[in-house]
Amino acid sequence: MDLYSNFAVSTRSLIVIGSSVAINEALEFPLGFLYKKTLFVSHLKEEQPCHMASSPSVPKVSNQNLSEEFNTGDGFINTIPYEKCAVTTTPLLQETSSVSMATMQLYAILETVADRVEMHKNIGNQRENWNTLLLNSTNMMILTAATMAGVTATGHGVSVLGLKLGSILLFSGATATLVIMNKIQPSQLVEEQRKATKLFKQLGSQVQTLITVGSPSKEDVKGVMAKILVIDKAYPLALLGGVMLEKFPESLEHAVWWPRNESQKENINRKVEMGNGWTKELESEMREIVEVIKRKDSQDYERLGNKALKINKVLATSGTLLTGIAALASTFMGSSNIGPWAATVATITGALASAVNTFEHGGQVGMVFEMYRNNAGFFKYIQESIESTLDESDVKKREHGALFEMKVALQLGRSLSQLRNLAKKSTYSRIEGIPIDEFASNLF
Repeated sequence: MDLYSNFAVSTRSLIVIGSSVAINEALEFPLGFLYKKTLFVSHLKEEQPCHMASSPSVPKVSNQNLSEEFNTGDGFINTIPYEKCAVTTTPLLQETSSVSMATMQLYAILETVADRVEMHKNIGNQRENWNTLLLNSTNMMILTAATMAGVTATGHGVSVLGLKLGSILLFSGATATLVIMNKIQPSQLVEEQRKATKLFKQLGSQVQTLITVGSPSKEDVKGVMAKILVIDKAYPLALLGGVMLEKFPESLEHAVWWPRNESQKENINRKVEMGNGWTKELESEMREIVEVIKRKDSQDYERLGNKALKINKVLATSGTLLTGIAALASTFMGSSNIGPWAATVATITGALASAVNTFEHGGQVGMVFEMYRNNAGFFKYIQESIESTLDESDVKKREHGALFEMKVALQLGRSLSQLRNLAKKSTYSRIEGIPIDEFASNLF
């Protein structure tokens, strides 16, 4: 007992000089529990650097000794020293000799494009649900109100007042719902989001190709950002604030989702030195393709789009008008003179309104109009891309001629030989003064 007591007394005044590793080793002593009672550690006389995994960028530890105190639960406070390593972090993207600032900006733009794709996809799904739910709900209200009006017309021991009020409320609610549906055209909104999703996916692929194959510049970054902003403007997400696209314009206006080239056209008879894959024959071929697009494809889709627009206007007006007439006729049900006739009118107009509503929104006439508008914009895009390329007098600044011809052929769903034959047919028909009987696009 004396040996252990003397040893315990001596250890209570023990001052350990060393690092935390030495303390841990001391605590592993069989009688180490005695040290925990009154263990005090002084400042280290000589600082030791913090050694981490072999990393040349980690600096030496600053000359600062820290300690941690904890309560043992019996009134004594133990102090255990530890060293804090100063670690510097580096950004995920940092400009180096091998990675330019333009490349890093394009990677940041890719993240934005991916976010846009997901955003337009989710909102498109939401608005597709709108179209289905609003269509079904409106038709159920119309048909229920028409049934009530029909039962009222029989007049065999029924509560006319209850059926009359129910019919008036349902027809009025259906009229208000139809006004909202015709204003926003949910099926057309869905097609807008589909197109925006497609364009952002296409833009993301172009940026990936630019990073992988080419050497991006600041002009490339500005061009990609301009494309993003133009697509945002062409297919807005908001429905309020006056930014929503007009669903019933005076006539079809093709969609524009690309930055417009405002450069002035030079004289077509200018002398241009050929090169970079461009020849006089290729330029003539591209001009003939533009003429075919103007005379056939663009005119045809503008004509079809205007027809779809007129049909949609008639259906939207008719559906709302019919439900309004049914609601008005329901107010006269139950009177002795015109009560049966009013109920008959309400029943017939309600049935017609349900049919018109189903044809308009179930048939997605608004989506058809938007599809024609996008197709007209697609042909305008090809036309302007060809014209802007040919207007560039310096062929070295143009895209390579063979690559450009291949892109135009694929966009129109043709092979290179088919594209050249189409240009020859266009030249022949223009010389002979007869209309060409073939469209430029084989896709739609």
